[in-house]
Amino acid sequence: MSNPTGDARTGSTRVRASDRGDEEHLRTWVQERRGVEGFVEPRTAVSDVTLLLVAHDGEWTRRRVPSVKWAHDFCNRQQVPSYDAAVVGVPQRMRDYNSRVRQAQKQQRPPGL
Repeated sequence: MSNPTGDARTGSTRVRASDRGDEEHLRTWVQERRGVEGFVEPRTAVSDVTLLLVAHDGEWTRRRVPSVKWAHDFCNRQQVPSYDAAVVGVPQRMRDYNSRVRQAQKQQRPPGL
């Protein structure tokens, strides 16, 4: 459901609706990486439908999208396999990537922080 400000409303929470900037980010992200798969995440009480893209090395990005159908169609146009995240979950390589990033951030912190 939209309102005049362009925010979507999910339950009692307002979230920003998807826009052309989201679509452009997703398109550019796919073009700049290899081995990308799409995971379509359903609407929840606090967020709208999102498309999670995960590259071969686990790097990922997530953006709001207009609908589940739009997300699968986008992936098909980009020749990226897409899955329903509620059914298959997210890939282990994404969790491994997050762990590597956290570890690298810890190592870069000055002692005592």
